[in-house]
Order: sequence, then C-alpha cells, then structure tokens
Amino acid sequence: MNLVIDVGNTLIKLAVFESSTLKFKKVCLKKDFLKALVQVSDKFENLNNCILSSVGALTENQLLKLKSMFKVQVLTNSTNVPFNNLYATPLTLGVDRIALLAAASVKYSRKNVLVIDAGSCITYDFLNNKSEYLGGAISPGTEMRYKALNNYTAKLPLLNSAVPTKMIGNSTATSIHVGIMNGILHEIEGFIDSYKKEYPDLTVILTGGDLHFLQDRLKNDIFADSNFLLEGLHYILEHNRDSC
Repeated sequence: MNLVIDVGNTLIKLAVFESSTLKFKKVCLKKDFLKALVQVSDKFENLNNCILSSVGALTENQLLKLKSMFKVQVLTNSTNVPFNNLYATPLTLGVDRIALLAAASVKYSRKNVLVIDAGSCITYDFLNNKSEYLGGAISPGTEMRYKALNNYTAKLPLLNSAVPTKMIGNSTATSIHVGIMNGILHEIEGFIDSYKKEYPDLTVILTGGDLHFLQDRLKNDIFADSNFLLEGLHYILEHNRDSC
C-alpha cells in the first residue's frame, strides 16, 4: 500500500492506494498534519512507500517525522515521469501540474488530453497522443479574481464567491458574481473550443477545488475527477518504485 501526500497552500490531502485503487482520503489543515499522519498510519499498518508533493512547504519537524515513518519520495522537476516533457522551461513547471500530467498519460494513453485544474489558479495543460507535454496556460482562479477587483479599485467590495442565478447583475454585488463566475465559464469553454479546432478528438479532464461549480455548467463534454492529482502522484510513485 502507498501513501500519497499533496501539500497545498492551506490544506493537506493524504490518500492511501492499494494497487491502483484509492482506499482512503483525508484532508486536514497544515497545523494538524502530524496528527492526521499518525491516524492514517494506525489505520493502515501495511503502508511503506510515500510520495510527497509540496506547493506549500511542510515545516522541518513535519518533514522529519514523515521521513522517520515512511520511505519518502519527494516530487521535484527532476523526478522521472511517465510522459515526455517538452516545456521550454521545465524547471518552472509546478509539481501539481506534473502530477496531473502523469495521471493523463497513464489513464488516457495515446489520446490528446487537456487537463483543466480549477484551483487557486486555473491551469490548462495539454498532452498529445504521443505522450508529449506541449504546455498550456495559467489564469487567475476564482478567489484571486474577487480579490483583484477589490484590491485594484477604490470602491468595489471584497465578496465571497457565489453562483449567480441570472445573466444580468442588477446590483454591484450581483454584477461582480456574474462577471467573475460566468467569465470563468466562458473562458474555459473558449479554451476547449480552441483546442478542439486543432484536436477534434480531444479528451477534457476537469479537476480542482471549483470542480463542483463548473462540472454541471460547462457545455462541452468533460470528465470530472476530483482525485486526478492524487492518482497522478500514485502513478509517479509506482513509476519510480525501485529508486524511491
């Protein structure tokens, strides 16, 4: 059994895989990581290998504790992956995007795949049917857009995200919601349509924190998968089992 750990900016996801099956998933705050780690270890006694993907770094104490409990592989830009990375600046490619591409290369082998991750940022990553990563795009995520309107104007308020019920906003608040949320939908639809003009057989994967809002509102056919990044991390761990 393998342990997969994805460290975000505020939350940490821990997942247990047996073969290729996700058996358990837990989400915790960074401050509760060691407690959650012990709970997972106690629940699954056969855990040995672990992969760590860290966008938001663990503390030195947390990392030392993790390494004392498991054989840990830390995902970096130099980690061996199951796809050919043709990105012009491979050392700047985020480990979260690397994990998503690994999942695409294994689960959708020999297909043209666009992976859309709607999180803090919205990332678009394209893997062709030769398992070559060509690149993609990075756009501001939902929360970032709300904050930008507040930070860069004198009077627009900072709002929590909300799904608009009408196309036309009849107040400043509803206009912001319509602009941001529908703007994201139209952006994603536009990207998908542009890719499909060149790759008509395109497979589109949608994942990330805003998956719940987007998956039922997009007109294009997509595969929604909230665990896509975790699955990619597991594939990378298995791909490097002998060297971890």
